[in-house]
Amino acid sequence: MTIIAPTITTNDPSLYSRRLDDFLRFAPRIQIDITDGQFAPSQTLNLNQLYWPAASDRNCAIDLHLMIGNPLNWLDQIVSLVPDKVILHAECVDAAENLPKMFNHFRKFGISPGLALLPQTNAMDVAALISLVDSVLIFGGSLGYQGGVADLSQLDKVPYVKQINQAATIEWDGGANLSNISTIVRAGVDQINVGSAISSADDVRGAYEALVNAVNQIDSY
Repeated sequence: MTIIAPTITTNDPSLYSRRLDDFLRFAPRIQIDITDGQFAPSQTLNLNQLYWPAASDRNCAIDLHLMIGNPLNWLDQIVSLVPDKVILHAECVDAAENLPKMFNHFRKFGISPGLALLPQTNAMDVAALISLVDSVLIFGGSLGYQGGVADLSQLDKVPYVKQINQAATIEWDGGANLSNISTIVRAGVDQINVGSAISSADDVRGAYEALVNAVNQIDSY
Protein backbone atom coordinates (compact mmCIF):
# COMPACT_ATOMS: atom_id res chain seq x y z
CA MET A 1 0.00 0.00 0.00
CA THR A 2 1.45 3.34 -1.07
CA ILE A 3 1.39 5.97 1.68
CA ILE A 4 0.43 9.60 1.11
CA ALA A 5 2.40 11.95 3.40
CA PRO A 6 1.39 15.64 3.49
CA THR A 7 4.34 18.01 3.64
CA ILE A 8 4.88 21.27 5.52
CA THR A 9 7.17 23.80 3.82
CA THR A 10 7.00 27.26 5.35
CA ASN A 11 8.85 30.12 7.03
CA ASP A 12 5.68 31.21 8.86
CA PRO A 13 5.43 29.86 12.44
CA SER A 14 1.65 30.32 12.55
CA LEU A 15 1.15 28.45 9.28
CA TYR A 16 3.43 25.70 10.51
CA SER A 17 1.29 25.37 13.64
CA ARG A 18 -1.97 25.26 11.67
CA ARG A 19 -0.72 22.71 9.16
CA LEU A 20 0.77 20.52 11.88
CA ASP A 21 -2.53 20.55 13.78
CA ASP A 22 -4.45 19.78 10.57
CA PHE A 23 -2.28 16.89 9.47
CA LEU A 24 -1.95 15.29 12.91
CA ARG A 25 -5.71 14.67 12.81
CA PHE A 26 -5.68 12.36 9.79
CA ALA A 27 -2.28 11.56 8.25
CA PRO A 28 -0.25 8.45 9.19
CA ARG A 29 2.95 10.29 8.21
CA ILE A 30 3.88 13.94 7.91
CA GLN A 31 6.98 15.25 6.16
CA ILE A 32 8.45 18.53 7.38
CA ASP A 33 10.72 20.28 4.88
CA ILE A 34 13.64 22.39 6.08
CA THR A 35 15.72 24.60 3.80
CA ASP A 36 18.63 26.90 4.52
CA GLY A 37 18.31 29.44 1.70
CA GLN A 38 21.54 28.18 0.13
CA PHE A 39 21.28 24.50 -0.75
CA ALA A 40 17.70 25.31 -1.66
CA PRO A 41 16.84 28.90 -2.69
CA SER A 42 13.98 29.25 -0.23
CA GLN A 43 14.29 29.78 3.52
CA THR A 44 11.97 27.88 5.85
CA LEU A 45 11.79 27.71 9.61
CA ASN A 46 15.01 26.31 11.02
CA LEU A 47 15.38 23.24 13.20
CA ASN A 48 15.38 25.29 16.42
CA GLN A 49 11.85 26.47 15.60
CA LEU A 50 10.32 23.03 15.09
CA TYR A 51 8.12 21.09 17.49
CA TRP A 52 5.53 18.33 17.46
CA PRO A 53 3.88 16.09 20.06
CA ALA A 54 5.89 13.31 21.65
CA ALA A 55 5.53 9.90 20.01
CA SER A 56 3.29 8.75 22.84
CA ASP A 57 0.87 11.62 22.16
CA ARG A 58 0.40 11.19 18.41
CA ASN A 59 -0.72 8.50 15.98
CA CYS A 60 1.48 9.46 13.07
CA ALA A 61 5.16 9.40 12.14
CA ILE A 62 7.20 12.58 11.61
CA ASP A 63 9.75 12.69 8.78
CA LEU A 64 12.31 15.48 8.38
CA HIS A 65 13.49 16.27 4.85
CA LEU A 66 16.58 18.45 5.28
CA MET A 67 17.42 20.45 2.17
CA ILE A 68 20.48 22.01 3.77
CA GLY A 69 24.06 22.13 2.63
CA ASN A 70 25.80 21.01 5.82
CA PRO A 71 23.47 18.93 8.00
CA LEU A 72 26.37 17.85 10.21
CA ASN A 73 26.29 21.33 11.77
CA TRP A 74 22.75 20.58 12.97
CA LEU A 75 23.30 17.07 14.26
CA ASP A 76 22.46 17.80 17.91
CA GLN A 77 19.26 19.66 17.00
CA ILE A 78 18.15 16.86 14.67
CA VAL A 79 18.57 14.18 17.31
CA SER A 80 16.99 16.27 20.07
CA LEU A 81 13.77 16.55 18.02
CA VAL A 82 13.52 12.72 17.84
CA PRO A 83 11.83 12.49 14.42
CA ASP A 84 10.89 9.05 13.14
CA LYS A 85 12.93 9.56 9.97
CA VAL A 86 15.56 12.01 8.73
CA ILE A 87 16.18 12.37 5.00
CA LEU A 88 19.50 13.94 3.99
CA HIS A 89 20.66 14.83 0.50
CA ALA A 90 23.31 12.90 -1.40
CA GLU A 91 24.46 16.29 -2.72
CA CYS A 92 25.24 17.90 0.64
CA VAL A 93 28.74 18.88 1.78
CA ASP A 94 31.16 15.94 2.09
CA ALA A 95 28.27 13.51 1.78
CA ALA A 96 30.40 10.41 1.17
CA GLU A 97 32.32 11.02 4.39
CA ASN A 98 29.71 12.59 6.67
CA LEU A 99 26.45 10.86 5.86
CA PRO A 100 27.43 7.29 6.84
CA LYS A 101 28.47 8.58 10.27
CA MET A 102 25.24 10.52 10.63
CA PHE A 103 23.12 7.53 9.58
CA ASN A 104 24.80 5.38 12.23
CA HIS A 105 24.29 8.09 14.83
CA PHE A 106 20.58 8.37 14.00
CA ARG A 107 20.08 4.64 14.39
CA LYS A 108 21.45 4.80 17.94
CA PHE A 109 18.46 6.99 18.82
CA GLY A 110 15.89 4.94 16.91
CA ILE A 111 15.76 7.42 14.02
CA SER A 112 15.44 5.92 10.56
CA PRO A 113 17.94 7.33 8.00
CA GLY A 114 16.89 8.27 4.49
CA LEU A 115 18.66 9.63 1.42
CA ALA A 116 17.29 12.12 -1.13
CA LEU A 117 18.44 12.33 -4.75
CA LEU A 118 18.17 15.52 -6.80
CA PRO A 119 17.42 15.20 -10.53
CA GLN A 120 21.05 15.57 -11.54
CA THR A 121 22.20 12.71 -9.29
CA ASN A 122 22.59 9.25 -10.81
CA ALA A 123 21.53 6.55 -8.36
CA MET A 124 24.42 4.28 -9.31
CA ASP A 125 26.91 7.05 -8.49
CA VAL A 126 25.73 7.11 -4.86
CA ALA A 127 25.12 3.38 -4.50
CA ALA A 128 27.29 3.20 -1.38
CA LEU A 129 25.02 5.70 0.39
CA ILE A 130 21.81 4.10 -0.88
CA SER A 131 22.91 0.77 0.56
CA LEU A 132 23.07 2.30 4.07
CA VAL A 133 19.58 3.78 4.38
CA ASP A 134 16.03 2.65 5.07
CA SER A 135 14.45 4.90 2.44
CA VAL A 136 15.39 6.74 -0.74
CA LEU A 137 13.53 9.89 -1.77
CA ILE A 138 13.52 10.60 -5.49
CA PHE A 139 13.08 14.33 -5.96
CA GLY A 140 11.31 15.58 -9.06
CA GLY A 141 9.93 19.00 -8.15
CA SER A 142 11.06 22.53 -7.30
CA LEU A 143 13.58 22.33 -4.46
CA GLY A 144 12.32 24.15 -1.38
CA TYR A 145 8.95 25.10 -2.85
CA GLN A 146 5.49 23.61 -3.03
CA GLY A 147 3.48 23.68 -6.23
CA GLY A 148 6.19 22.68 -8.68
CA VAL A 149 5.63 20.61 -11.81
CA ALA A 150 6.58 16.95 -11.40
CA ASP A 151 9.49 15.74 -13.52
CA LEU A 152 8.19 12.20 -13.94
CA SER A 153 11.30 11.17 -15.88
CA GLN A 154 12.95 10.88 -12.46
CA LEU A 155 10.87 7.75 -11.89
CA ASP A 156 13.41 5.98 -14.11
CA LYS A 157 15.61 5.86 -10.98
CA VAL A 158 13.25 3.51 -9.14
CA PRO A 159 14.57 0.20 -10.55
CA TYR A 160 18.18 1.28 -9.99
CA VAL A 161 17.48 2.13 -6.35
CA LYS A 162 15.75 -1.23 -5.87
CA GLN A 163 18.68 -3.00 -7.48
CA ILE A 164 21.04 -1.38 -4.97
CA ASN A 165 18.87 -1.72 -1.86
CA GLN A 166 15.86 -4.01 -2.18
CA ALA A 167 14.72 -3.31 1.38
CA ALA A 168 14.61 0.47 1.02
CA THR A 169 11.30 2.32 0.96
CA ILE A 170 11.06 4.32 -2.27
CA GLU A 171 9.68 7.84 -1.85
CA TRP A 172 8.64 10.50 -4.34
CA ASP A 173 8.65 14.23 -3.70
CA GLY A 174 7.64 16.94 -6.14
CA GLY A 175 4.46 17.97 -7.91
CA ALA A 176 2.34 14.94 -7.03
CA ASN A 177 -1.41 15.40 -7.56
CA LEU A 178 -4.49 13.53 -8.74
CA SER A 179 -3.48 13.84 -12.39
CA ASN A 180 -0.16 12.02 -12.04
CA ILE A 181 -0.44 9.93 -8.90
CA SER A 182 -1.27 6.73 -10.78
CA THR A 183 1.96 7.05 -12.81
CA ILE A 184 3.97 7.53 -9.62
CA VAL A 185 2.37 4.57 -7.84
CA ARG A 186 2.71 2.23 -10.83
CA ALA A 187 6.43 3.07 -11.03
CA GLY A 188 6.91 1.30 -7.70
CA VAL A 189 6.89 4.19 -5.24
CA ASP A 190 5.98 3.29 -1.64
CA GLN A 191 5.48 6.78 -0.20
CA ILE A 192 4.39 9.96 -1.99
CA ASN A 193 5.11 13.23 -0.20
CA VAL A 194 2.50 15.75 -1.29
CA GLY A 195 2.69 19.53 -0.88
CA SER A 196 0.38 22.00 -2.60
CA ALA A 197 -2.17 19.42 -3.81
CA ILE A 198 -3.13 19.12 -0.14
CA SER A 199 -1.92 22.31 1.54
CA SER A 200 -3.43 24.69 -1.03
CA ALA A 201 -6.83 23.01 -1.01
CA ASP A 202 -9.80 24.62 0.71
CA ASP A 203 -10.42 21.29 2.42
CA VAL A 204 -7.01 19.79 3.26
CA ARG A 205 -8.46 16.58 4.70
CA GLY A 206 -10.71 16.13 1.68
CA ALA A 207 -7.77 16.63 -0.68
CA TYR A 208 -5.72 14.10 1.28
CA GLU A 209 -8.54 11.55 1.26
CA ALA A 210 -9.04 11.97 -2.49
CA LEU A 211 -5.39 11.10 -3.06
CA VAL A 212 -5.60 8.13 -0.70
CA ASN A 213 -8.71 6.85 -2.49
CA ALA A 214 -6.97 7.17 -5.85
CA VAL A 215 -4.02 5.16 -4.54
CA ASN A 216 -6.29 2.51 -3.06
CA GLN A 217 -8.00 2.02 -6.39
CA ILE A 218 -4.64 1.47 -8.08
CA ASP A 219 -3.40 -0.89 -5.35
CA SER A 220 -6.58 -2.98 -5.54
CA TYR A 221 -5.87 -4.08 -9.11
